[in-house]
Order: sequence, then C-alpha cells, then structure tokens
Amino acid sequence: DCPPSLSMLTLNGLCSAHGVIVPMQCEYFALEGLTDLVNTIRQVHANLNTDLQIIGLLRVMFDPRITLQQQVSDQLKGHFGDKVFDAVIPRNVRLAEAPSYGLPGVVFDPAAKGSLAFEEFAQEMVVRVRSLHGTAPSIAKAAASA
Repeated sequence: DCPPSLSMLTLNGLCSAHGVIVPMQCEYFALEGLTDLVNTIRQVHANLNTDLQIIGLLRVMFDPRITLQQQVSDQLKGHFGDKVFDAVIPRNVRLAEAPSYGLPGVVFDPAAKGSLAFEEFAQEMVVRVRSLHGTAPSIAKAAASA
C-alpha cells in the first residue's frame, strides 16, 4: 500500500513488488494521474524490476448515479480491457465509518454493500493472481471459496 503520489516511497514499493493493484476513483483528474502511474510502472519494469506487472485496476468510491463516473469507468474498460476488475467498490458510509472504530469495513459491518464488494474483489483477485502464476482455474476457485 503506497501513497497516491509518485514519491520515493512509491518507487521503492514498485521496485520490490511483483504486481500492482491500482485503486481508481472514476474521476477526470484520477485519469490523468493514472497515465503518469502507468508510465512509471513501465519505466520501473524496464529498468529496475522486470517482475513488476499491473495485476488490475479496481474502481473505488464509485457512485453509479454520477454520469461522469460511469463515463470514466467505460473509458477504463475500453482502454485497459480485462485489466479492470469486474468488482466495483461503491461509495459507502459504513466503510467510511469503520476506521473511526479501528476496524476494517468487512469486520465493522460485514453485510454492508461496500464490505460485500470487497469480498467479491478478493475472490476475483485470488483467481487472477493464481492464473498469472499458472495455477489451474479450478484450484483458484477452490482457494477463493475457502
């Protein structure tokens, strides 16, 4: 987990990671920042860490009622294709309240829409990471449901 800036801390994280999951708000300025981040990831991959790859982009704090967010989401899917996770984390008050109680959202309110979305994402991520490492999908599905 790195700060949302291209700082030395983020660069060190990219140099030591095998993969990157990019949380992405579906807003205009986030798209501009994503371009810079993707370019940085490409440079780190080419020069410092050939194991580094983008595992996927996760749309977060998403509100489907906002047309701009739907448009940005469509642009992400159009440009990055299957790199965009199917799971979408909605803007959710219960998730926002959880840190003030010192708890993760999925523990604070397991039935909240945001918590359920994170569980869906986790299952999808397990399948994706296992497929990147050549593990058979049936094993990945069993691991995701365990």
